[in-house]
Amino acid sequence: MTYRFTKMQGCGNDYLYFDCFAQPVTDPAGLARRFSDRHFGVGSDGVILILPSEVADARMRIFNADGSEGKMCGNGVRCVGKYLYDSGRCKKTALRVETGSGIKTLQLEVAGGVARRATVGMGPPDLRPAAVPVLLQGERVVNAPVKIGGQRWQITCVSMGNPHCVVFVDCVDELDLTVLGPLFAGSGLFPEGINAEFVQPLGERAIKMRVYERGSGETLACGTGACAAAVAAIAAGRCRREEEIAVSLPGGQLQVRWGERECYLSGPAETVFCGQLEW
Repeated sequence: MTYRFTKMQGCGNDYLYFDCFAQPVTDPAGLARRFSDRHFGVGSDGVILILPSEVADARMRIFNADGSEGKMCGNGVRCVGKYLYDSGRCKKTALRVETGSGIKTLQLEVAGGVARRATVGMGPPDLRPAAVPVLLQGERVVNAPVKIGGQRWQITCVSMGNPHCVVFVDCVDELDLTVLGPLFAGSGLFPEGINAEFVQPLGERAIKMRVYERGSGETLACGTGACAAAVAAIAAGRCRREEEIAVSLPGGQLQVRWGERECYLSGPAETVFCGQLEW
């Protein structure tokens, strides 16, 4: 089979996007494993399918580089919105996209006839241990002391439709995530694995973050992770709710605001190139 795809990225969080309005994709997990490889494939953090939806403007499915299916991707859903607008499939700036963690609303910023940025309502964060899930007691897990990889850490756990564990550190650049990431992702504390965010506070409205994703390893950015990190900073009293927090990542900067009901994520969405592959 020959498949057409569009490679897109948001803050360096790149995926191969397949328009399933026009073509069926029968083995997306296999596609992700084969073509996400940066030496023997196209190179990406995974594959995203854009499909018809009966309840929204489109539906998205996310497959990580290891072939596992994810429920939500903040950078990915913004790029889906851009694709729908730029391709003419849905020529409006207010969109609804069905995801594995519910319907997300997007507001696109358009310039020169194409979508450049988007703000997405990510839904309410959930800090209950069972929602993450994490095997700890209490109503929520905020700065909880644990032992992972033979070291003691204080963790805050947040579900943004997928599981996150946030750790505050003095300097994120000094960490070796090739070692730490798998220790967190494979810890018995997290029965479904975990996306681990290591966060350096920069002030009341700014944080710096690196992330190790359970299905992709360290990535240049993670939208749900940025939301989880901002929520953790607010829950710990380091930042203020209802204010926009700048989240600096290796791939760029995202803005997060935890509002009255949900988190809002803003950032760029860009097309890298279009192509076709044989599978």
